[in-house]
Formats: sequence, structure tokens, C-alpha cells
Amino acid sequence: MIRQSETRGGAHPALIRALRRLLRPLVRLLIREGITLPPLVGLLKATYVQVADSDFSPAKGRQTDSRISLLTGVHRKDIKRLRGGDRQAMGSPPSAMSLSAQIIAVWAGRPELLDQEGAPRPLPRSGSDEPSFDSLVTSVSKDIRPGAVLDDWLQRGLAHLDPQGRIVLTEAALVPREDMEESAFYLGRNLQDHIAACDHNLSRAHRPFIERAVYYDGLSAASVIRLQERARTLGMEALLALNREARALADKDDGEPGCTDRMSFGVYFYGTRSDTDMED
Repeated sequence: MIRQSETRGGAHPALIRALRRLLRPLVRLLIREGITLPPLVGLLKATYVQVADSDFSPAKGRQTDSRISLLTGVHRKDIKRLRGGDRQAMGSPPSAMSLSAQIIAVWAGRPELLDQEGAPRPLPRSGSDEPSFDSLVTSVSKDIRPGAVLDDWLQRGLAHLDPQGRIVLTEAALVPREDMEESAFYLGRNLQDHIAACDHNLSRAHRPFIERAVYYDGLSAASVIRLQERARTLGMEALLALNREARALADKDDGEPGCTDRMSFGVYFYGTRSDTDMED
């Protein structure tokens, strides 16, 4: 049986206003990247069908094309075609990016690899008496040579060598790079989880996730820049601290039965004119 909440004719006006606001920057991104309405409509149609099929299955009986059409407004002939085709997941990060991200997370998370301030400390290239860059890489993957990782990082500016020849992780390794493939992947993953947290909180069915922001207007451009730098410092401190604890728990849970959950935590800052992207 379909719940009443799944078939109501109109959404709450406050939700429509919220959708209009969040769609403005998305549509600006789409227009700038040359993505017009027709392919977006096709993507939305396929996503509607996929979500209705996977997340709104009836408690008893099987999911039918008719029921999905009722839930989504998509025509039955399109549903039959879309349900029979390949389902595209959000996607996996490029392999080189994924490996680098894992190595950086370990470097920034394990106590023996941190200095007294909790920042990733410089590592010697190799050695058996203390943690080294080579041992760090091989602890994450034995399928790639540490030297290849180092060469790639030096070229990309993710690391540099200090006067003692140790490998130093640069700030560029801890913030997003100006790379379309990588940036687009994190756009999808980060905003997916942010919106999913909001959806969870709006449902009021479970304990809410933290989802808060500080908002001020009437500021000068100089004040916004000052707050942006402060937010960058505080945000990185929070991310590194939670990464250390998450890494310790991940090491403890590794290989244990039933350890299949995941989490994400992020921070953001945005500054612009007060009348930009606002809706009444």
C-alpha cells in the first residue's frame, strides 16, 4: 500500500522555496558547463525511477512500473526502459586520486605520523627505526611503488622535500585541487551527503544529524575575507581532529563482522553580496 505522504498533491511552500534557492547555483553551474535542460531532464527522470525503485519499495509484494509511475510522474513506457537499462552509481574516484586520498588520510590520522601540534610531520623516504614515507605508502597499498607516488606528489605540489631530504605534506594536499575530474567527484559526493543529512533531519524519524551554519550580512568585503581565513583555519583543525579519531576507529574496526557503516563530515564557507542567490 502506498503511504499518503508519497502521493500528496503538493509540497509545503517552504520546501518549494528552499528548492528554488538550492537550484540557482546548480543551474548556474550547469549553464556554465554547457549542460542544457534536455539532458538534465533525462538524468532526473532516470534518477526518479532509480530512487523510487530502490528506496520506496512496498513492504509486501513487488515493485511495479505502475507504482513507480504513481510515485514519480514518469510515464510507464519510460520506466520500463529505464528499469531494464544499466544503473549508474555516483561513481568511484579516479584510482590515482583515491590512493593519494587514502595515503593522506592515514598520514594525517595516525598519532605516530603527527607532530606535537597534531599536523602531519615530515617523513624520511625510508628507514626501519621510525615511520617513513615508503612504509606509509605500502601500508595503504602494495600495488604501487612509493617512488611513483612521491614523483607524482612532487609534480602536483602535494609534497616537497625539506633541507634534510624528508617528505613534507603541503597544504595543497589537504584542500581540493583545481582538477575537474577530482572536483566534480567531490561535488557529487559531498553535496549528496549534505542533502541526505537535510532529508534525514526533515523526516524527523530519527536522531537529527548536525547541520548548522553561521550567517551574517551587512559586512564589508574585508570583513568577509578575514572571516574566510579564520574559517579556513578552524575548519582544517576540525577536519584533522576528526580524521585522527576516525582513523583510529577504522583501524580498530578493520575486519570485524558487521562493520559496514560509513560517515562524512565537512565544513564550508561562502561569501558574496547579500542579494545574490536569494529568494523571497
